[in-house]
Amino acid sequence: MSWLERLRDGLSKTRKQINDTAGFLGSDVRDVLTNRLDTIEDLEYALIAADVGRAATEEILADVRRAEGKNLQDALMDALTLQLEPDARRAEFRKLGFAPDARRKTVDPQGHVVMVIGVNGVGKTTTIAKLGQYYMTRGKSVMFAAGDTFRAAAGAQLGEWGERLGVPVIQGLEGGDPAAVAFDAASARTSRGTDLLFVDTAGRLHTKHNLMEELKKVRRVIEKADPGEPAEVWLVLDAVTGQNGLQQAKKFHESTPLTGVVVTKLDGTSKGGILVPIVRELGVPIKFIGVGEQPGDLQPFDSQEFVRALFDVNIPKS
Repeated sequence: MSWLERLRDGLSKTRKQINDTAGFLGSDVRDVLTNRLDTIEDLEYALIAADVGRAATEEILADVRRAEGKNLQDALMDALTLQLEPDARRAEFRKLGFAPDARRKTVDPQGHVVMVIGVNGVGKTTTIAKLGQYYMTRGKSVMFAAGDTFRAAAGAQLGEWGERLGVPVIQGLEGGDPAAVAFDAASARTSRGTDLLFVDTAGRLHTKHNLMEELKKVRRVIEKADPGEPAEVWLVLDAVTGQNGLQQAKKFHESTPLTGVVVTKLDGTSKGGILVPIVRELGVPIKFIGVGEQPGDLQPFDSQEFVRALFDVNIPKS
Protein backbone atom coordinates (compact mmCIF):
# COMPACT_ATOMS: atom_id res chain seq x y z
CA MET A 1 0.00 0.00 0.00
CA SER A 2 1.39 3.41 -0.99
CA TRP A 3 1.87 6.30 1.45
CA LEU A 4 -1.06 8.14 -0.12
CA GLU A 5 -3.33 5.14 0.36
CA ARG A 6 -2.23 4.80 3.98
CA LEU A 7 -2.84 8.51 4.52
CA ARG A 8 -6.32 8.31 3.00
CA ASP A 9 -7.14 5.29 5.17
CA GLY A 10 -5.68 6.98 8.23
CA LEU A 11 -7.86 10.05 7.74
CA SER A 12 -11.04 8.05 7.20
CA LYS A 13 -12.45 8.85 10.66
CA THR A 14 -11.98 12.58 10.18
CA ARG A 15 -13.37 12.37 6.63
CA LYS A 16 -16.46 10.55 7.91
CA GLN A 17 -16.90 13.18 10.62
CA ILE A 18 -17.08 15.94 7.98
CA ASN A 19 -19.03 14.06 5.32
CA ASP A 20 -21.66 12.77 7.73
CA THR A 21 -22.28 16.23 9.14
CA ALA A 22 -21.95 18.51 6.15
CA GLY A 23 -23.99 17.51 3.11
CA PHE A 24 -23.99 18.96 -0.40
CA LEU A 25 -20.19 19.31 -0.61
CA GLY A 26 -20.51 18.75 -4.35
CA SER A 27 -22.78 21.78 -4.78
CA ASP A 28 -21.82 25.13 -6.25
CA VAL A 29 -20.90 27.73 -3.61
CA ARG A 30 -23.34 30.26 -5.04
CA ASP A 31 -26.19 27.73 -4.91
CA VAL A 32 -25.36 26.87 -1.30
CA LEU A 33 -25.23 30.52 -0.26
CA THR A 34 -28.52 31.24 -2.02
CA ASN A 35 -30.59 28.16 -1.28
CA ARG A 36 -28.87 26.00 1.31
CA LEU A 37 -27.53 28.15 4.14
CA ASP A 38 -28.10 25.24 6.50
CA THR A 39 -25.24 23.48 4.66
CA ILE A 40 -22.87 26.25 5.78
CA GLU A 41 -24.10 25.81 9.35
CA ASP A 42 -23.57 22.06 9.11
CA LEU A 43 -20.10 22.64 7.70
CA GLU A 44 -19.27 24.94 10.59
CA TYR A 45 -20.34 22.29 13.07
CA ALA A 46 -18.37 19.58 11.27
CA LEU A 47 -15.15 21.62 11.27
CA ILE A 48 -15.44 22.44 14.95
CA ALA A 49 -16.21 18.80 15.77
CA ALA A 50 -13.04 17.81 13.89
CA ASP A 51 -11.05 20.13 16.22
CA VAL A 52 -10.28 22.75 13.57
CA GLY A 53 -11.11 25.43 16.13
CA ARG A 54 -13.64 28.27 16.05
CA ALA A 55 -11.34 31.06 14.86
CA ALA A 56 -9.95 29.01 11.98
CA THR A 57 -13.45 27.77 11.11
CA GLU A 58 -14.67 31.36 10.77
CA GLU A 59 -11.78 32.19 8.42
CA ILE A 60 -12.37 29.03 6.39
CA LEU A 61 -16.07 29.82 5.96
CA ALA A 62 -15.22 33.41 4.99
CA ASP A 63 -12.89 32.10 2.26
CA VAL A 64 -15.60 29.67 1.12
CA ARG A 65 -18.18 32.47 0.85
CA ARG A 66 -15.78 34.46 -1.35
CA ALA A 67 -15.30 31.51 -3.70
CA GLU A 68 -18.46 31.87 -5.76
CA GLY A 69 -18.20 29.94 -9.00
CA LYS A 70 -16.34 27.12 -7.30
CA ASN A 71 -17.57 23.76 -6.14
CA LEU A 72 -18.13 23.86 -2.35
CA GLN A 73 -15.69 21.01 -1.73
CA ASP A 74 -12.97 22.64 -3.84
CA ALA A 75 -13.44 25.94 -2.03
CA LEU A 76 -13.28 24.18 1.32
CA MET A 77 -10.13 22.30 0.33
CA ASP A 78 -8.38 25.51 -0.74
CA ALA A 79 -9.37 27.25 2.49
CA LEU A 80 -8.18 24.35 4.63
CA THR A 81 -4.86 24.21 2.78
CA LEU A 82 -4.21 27.86 3.63
CA GLN A 83 -4.96 27.24 7.30
CA LEU A 84 -2.44 24.40 7.41
CA GLU A 85 0.48 26.68 6.53
CA PRO A 86 2.23 29.30 8.70
CA ASP A 87 1.72 32.90 7.64
CA ALA A 88 4.65 33.15 5.21
CA ARG A 89 3.74 29.93 3.42
CA ARG A 90 0.09 30.95 3.41
CA ALA A 91 1.00 34.08 1.47
CA GLU A 92 3.05 31.95 -0.96
CA PHE A 93 0.08 29.68 -1.60
CA ARG A 94 -2.22 32.62 -2.28
CA LYS A 95 0.33 34.09 -4.70
CA LEU A 96 0.83 30.82 -6.56
CA GLY A 97 -2.85 29.93 -6.59
CA PHE A 98 -2.31 26.47 -5.09
CA ALA A 99 -0.06 25.45 -7.98
CA PRO A 100 1.84 22.15 -7.46
CA ASP A 101 5.17 24.01 -7.23
CA ALA A 102 3.97 25.55 -3.97
CA ARG A 103 4.13 22.14 -2.34
CA ARG A 104 6.81 21.04 0.12
CA LYS A 105 7.83 17.41 -0.32
CA THR A 106 11.07 17.28 1.69
CA VAL A 107 12.01 18.48 5.16
CA ASP A 108 15.65 19.46 5.48
CA PRO A 109 16.50 20.38 9.09
CA GLN A 110 18.38 23.59 9.67
CA GLY A 111 21.73 22.84 11.27
CA HIS A 112 22.70 19.44 12.59
CA VAL A 113 20.93 18.80 15.90
CA VAL A 114 17.23 18.10 16.34
CA MET A 115 15.97 18.06 19.92
CA VAL A 116 12.80 15.94 20.16
CA ILE A 117 10.40 16.68 23.02
CA GLY A 118 6.88 15.74 24.16
CA VAL A 119 4.91 14.06 26.92
CA ASN A 120 4.92 10.36 27.74
CA GLY A 121 3.07 8.05 25.38
CA VAL A 122 3.22 10.07 22.16
CA GLY A 123 5.88 7.80 20.64
CA LYS A 124 8.95 10.04 20.71
CA THR A 125 11.51 7.23 20.73
CA THR A 126 9.86 5.34 17.87
CA THR A 127 9.43 8.61 15.96
CA ILE A 128 13.16 9.33 16.32
CA ALA A 129 13.92 5.91 14.86
CA LYS A 130 11.61 6.58 11.92
CA LEU A 131 13.17 10.01 11.36
CA GLY A 132 16.61 8.44 11.42
CA GLN A 133 15.65 5.90 8.81
CA TYR A 134 13.98 8.57 6.66
CA TYR A 135 17.12 10.70 6.50
CA MET A 136 19.47 7.76 6.09
CA THR A 137 17.59 6.70 2.97
CA ARG A 138 18.31 10.20 1.69
CA GLY A 139 22.03 9.93 2.17
CA LYS A 140 22.43 11.57 5.58
CA SER A 141 24.59 10.17 8.38
CA VAL A 142 22.65 9.98 11.64
CA MET A 143 23.24 9.66 15.38
CA PHE A 144 20.85 9.25 18.32
CA ALA A 145 21.18 10.51 21.89
CA ALA A 146 19.26 8.51 24.50
CA GLY A 147 18.45 11.50 26.68
CA ASP A 148 15.36 9.93 28.25
CA THR A 149 17.18 8.69 31.34
CA PHE A 150 14.03 9.06 33.42
CA ARG A 151 11.88 6.33 31.84
CA ALA A 152 12.98 2.80 32.57
CA ALA A 153 14.36 1.02 29.50
CA ALA A 154 13.98 4.07 27.24
CA GLY A 155 17.70 4.06 26.53
CA ALA A 156 17.59 0.35 25.77
CA GLN A 157 14.69 0.89 23.39
CA LEU A 158 16.56 3.54 21.42
CA GLY A 159 19.67 1.37 21.56
CA GLU A 160 17.78 -1.49 19.95
CA TRP A 161 16.58 0.83 17.19
CA GLY A 162 20.15 1.99 16.70
CA GLU A 163 21.38 -1.59 16.28
CA ARG A 164 18.58 -2.38 13.87
CA LEU A 165 19.25 0.70 11.73
CA GLY A 166 23.02 0.81 12.10
CA VAL A 167 22.86 4.18 13.88
CA PRO A 168 25.32 5.08 16.68
CA VAL A 169 23.55 5.78 19.99
CA ILE A 170 25.08 7.84 22.81
CA GLN A 171 23.72 6.63 26.15
CA GLY A 172 24.13 7.39 29.84
CA LEU A 173 23.16 5.68 33.05
CA GLU A 174 19.48 5.09 33.79
CA GLY A 175 18.38 7.87 36.13
CA GLY A 176 21.44 9.93 35.22
CA ASP A 177 21.68 13.51 34.02
CA PRO A 178 20.06 13.83 30.57
CA ALA A 179 21.99 17.04 29.95
CA ALA A 180 25.25 15.10 30.28
CA VAL A 181 24.07 12.63 27.63
CA ALA A 182 23.10 15.50 25.33
CA PHE A 183 26.49 17.19 25.83
CA ASP A 184 28.40 13.99 25.06
CA ALA A 185 26.27 13.34 21.99
CA ALA A 186 26.65 16.86 20.62
CA SER A 187 30.40 16.68 21.17
CA ALA A 188 30.55 13.30 19.43
CA ARG A 189 28.58 14.60 16.47
CA THR A 190 31.02 17.44 15.85
CA SER A 191 34.09 15.22 16.20
CA ARG A 192 32.67 12.58 13.85
CA GLY A 193 31.19 15.05 11.37
CA THR A 194 27.79 13.34 11.45
CA ASP A 195 25.07 15.12 9.49
CA LEU A 196 22.20 14.79 11.97
CA LEU A 197 21.85 14.13 15.69
CA PHE A 198 18.40 13.40 17.12
CA VAL A 199 18.24 13.94 20.88
CA ASP A 200 15.55 11.98 22.73
CA THR A 201 14.23 13.58 25.92
CA ALA A 202 12.12 12.31 28.79
CA GLY A 203 8.33 12.41 28.45
CA ARG A 204 7.89 15.70 30.16
CA LEU A 205 4.75 16.42 32.12
CA HIS A 206 4.11 19.87 30.73
CA THR A 207 2.64 21.18 33.99
CA LYS A 208 5.83 20.44 35.96
CA HIS A 209 8.05 23.52 36.17
CA ASN A 210 11.22 21.65 37.17
CA LEU A 211 10.96 19.27 34.22
CA MET A 212 10.56 22.17 31.80
CA GLU A 213 13.63 23.75 33.35
CA GLU A 214 15.51 20.52 32.69
CA LEU A 215 14.63 20.76 28.99
CA LYS A 216 16.07 24.27 28.96
CA LYS A 217 19.26 22.90 30.52
CA VAL A 218 19.52 20.20 27.86
CA ARG A 219 19.24 22.85 25.20
CA ARG A 220 21.91 25.02 26.85
CA VAL A 221 24.47 22.22 27.10
CA ILE A 222 23.94 21.22 23.47
CA GLU A 223 24.72 24.80 22.46
CA LYS A 224 27.81 24.77 24.68
CA ALA A 225 29.11 21.62 22.99
CA ASP A 226 28.02 22.61 19.48
CA PRO A 227 27.51 26.39 19.12
CA GLY A 228 24.34 27.33 17.23
CA GLU A 229 22.65 24.02 18.01
CA PRO A 230 20.08 22.66 18.44
CA ALA A 231 18.90 24.45 15.31
CA GLU A 232 15.65 22.48 15.49
CA VAL A 233 13.31 21.62 18.37
CA TRP A 234 10.49 19.34 17.25
CA LEU A 235 7.52 18.45 19.41
CA VAL A 236 5.95 15.02 18.91
CA LEU A 237 2.19 15.29 19.38
CA ASP A 238 -0.42 12.54 19.50
CA ALA A 239 -3.37 13.56 17.28
CA VAL A 240 -5.75 11.51 19.43
CA THR A 241 -5.29 13.98 22.30
CA GLY A 242 -6.91 16.77 20.24
CA GLN A 243 -7.20 20.11 22.04
CA ASN A 244 -5.42 18.71 25.10
CA GLY A 245 -2.44 18.04 22.87
CA LEU A 246 -2.54 21.64 21.67
CA GLN A 247 -2.39 22.86 25.26
CA GLN A 248 0.67 20.66 25.78
CA ALA A 249 2.26 22.17 22.69
CA LYS A 250 1.71 25.70 23.96
CA LYS A 251 3.40 24.91 27.27
CA PHE A 252 6.40 23.38 25.55
CA HIS A 253 6.63 26.30 23.11
CA GLU A 254 6.69 28.78 25.97
CA SER A 255 9.51 26.89 27.69
CA THR A 256 11.60 25.67 24.75
CA PRO A 257 10.63 27.49 21.53
CA LEU A 258 9.64 25.01 18.86
CA THR A 259 10.67 25.04 15.22
CA GLY A 260 8.26 22.30 14.16
CA VAL A 261 5.75 19.65 15.15
CA VAL A 262 5.53 15.94 14.30
CA VAL A 263 1.94 14.67 14.57
CA THR A 264 1.49 10.94 15.18
CA LYS A 265 -1.47 8.55 15.29
CA LEU A 266 -3.64 10.42 12.79
CA ASP A 267 -5.13 7.06 11.88
CA GLY A 268 -6.67 6.71 15.34
CA THR A 269 -8.75 9.87 15.53
CA SER A 270 -11.71 11.69 13.99
CA LYS A 271 -10.07 14.94 15.14
CA GLY A 272 -7.58 15.33 12.32
CA GLY A 273 -8.52 18.98 12.13
CA ILE A 274 -6.29 19.58 15.17
CA LEU A 275 -3.45 20.24 12.72
CA VAL A 276 -5.05 23.60 11.89
CA PRO A 277 -4.94 25.19 15.37
CA ILE A 278 -1.47 23.71 15.90
CA VAL A 279 -0.18 25.74 12.96
CA ARG A 280 -2.26 28.84 13.70
CA GLU A 281 -1.58 29.13 17.40
CA LEU A 282 2.05 28.05 17.48
CA GLY A 283 3.09 29.71 14.23
CA VAL A 284 5.44 26.83 13.37
CA PRO A 285 5.14 24.30 10.55
CA ILE A 286 4.14 20.67 10.84
CA LYS A 287 7.23 18.76 9.74
CA PHE A 288 6.02 15.14 9.59
CA ILE A 289 2.80 13.22 10.10
CA GLY A 290 2.31 9.57 10.99
CA VAL A 291 -0.55 7.20 10.20
CA GLY A 292 0.79 3.86 11.37
CA GLU A 293 3.52 1.84 13.07
CA GLN A 294 5.79 1.07 10.11
CA PRO A 295 8.79 3.32 9.34
CA GLY A 296 7.23 4.36 6.02
CA ASP A 297 4.09 5.51 7.82
CA LEU A 298 5.89 8.71 8.91
CA GLN A 299 6.32 11.14 6.02
CA PRO A 300 6.94 14.87 5.47
CA PHE A 301 3.81 16.94 5.84
CA ASP A 302 2.34 18.40 2.66
CA SER A 303 -0.75 20.52 3.25
CA GLN A 304 -2.21 19.97 -0.22
CA GLU A 305 -1.60 16.25 -0.07
CA PHE A 306 -3.15 16.09 3.39
CA VAL A 307 -6.31 17.95 2.38
CA ARG A 308 -6.75 15.94 -0.82
CA ALA A 309 -6.31 12.70 1.11
CA LEU A 310 -8.82 13.94 3.67
CA PHE A 311 -11.45 14.36 0.94
CA ASP A 312 -10.22 11.32 -1.04
CA VAL A 313 -9.36 13.41 -4.10
CA ASN A 314 -6.54 12.59 -6.52
CA ILE A 315 -3.36 14.58 -5.98
CA PRO A 316 -1.96 16.51 -8.96
CA LYS A 317 1.53 15.49 -10.03
CA SER A 318 4.22 18.10 -9.44
